[in-house]
Amino acid sequence: METVTSADGTVIAYDHYEGHAGTVILIGGAFGYRKFGKMVELAEALNEQYGLTVLNYDRRGRGDSGDSTGYDVEREIDDIAALVEAAGGSATLFGWSSGAALALRAAGSGRILGVTKVVAFEPPFVVDQDGFVPAADLATTLHELVAADRRAETVRFYMTKAMGVPRALVTVMRFTPFWKHLLATANSTPHDWAVMHEFMRGEPLRPEDWVGVKAQTLVIAGAKSDALLRKGARAIAAVLPDAEFQEIPKLSHNPNVDLLAPAAGEFLTGTTENIN
Repeated sequence: METVTSADGTVIAYDHYEGHAGTVILIGGAFGYRKFGKMVELAEALNEQYGLTVLNYDRRGRGDSGDSTGYDVEREIDDIAALVEAAGGSATLFGWSSGAALALRAAGSGRILGVTKVVAFEPPFVVDQDGFVPAADLATTLHELVAADRRAETVRFYMTKAMGVPRALVTVMRFTPFWKHLLATANSTPHDWAVMHEFMRGEPLRPEDWVGVKAQTLVIAGAKSDALLRKGARAIAAVLPDAEFQEIPKLSHNPNVDLLAPAAGEFLTGTTENIN
């Protein structure tokens, strides 16, 4: 584990996989953390198969990273800026779910000039009223639950009310080994909501909100993922200044890394050749 200090003094922890083909910073979504199995798999695949230096970090409030009072997406962007600086001032970004939206917001902020490419895997934008739309006042209850440290209720609330996960599925999760990890990261969910809330209102995405994203971008969706995620991915690809969209057969939001890594690795390195 290595660390970097963000602009507000928060210490951000990350694992460093040394390579030779440029650097990619992995940005997890809600409840994600650097030791999550899929993140570790992806980091290893991009490093071993495509020669990328990978920085796989704990977003603030999770794992070994610190946190600050208040919830502000600008602080999360500062964290990415600190990691890009640690990488030598230039890096690509790979974001998953709300982490994909954070990657795009960081790239478009104008405050991190060294972002050269972005891979956005299923950012959960809600762009119409046809299906699930989170409640406009969701933040009020979310902050109350976090302030009271009611972690199990926070997990259930965020998954069902912010992510649209069926309540029965969340109930089943309580009896899996993964539930303890959800509890551990529950109090960081306001960060995800700060990143996402203005883009989950069931309204079309506006090109003017994304004009600052100068980096070449690949937006990925899985053919097995929910229609809401596939629709949101297509929508953001359509409004970004320099983006392409790829839908991968047999891939879901809980991805098979063997399917996801080649698309990301080939785009980030500009080659179709696996170094193995």
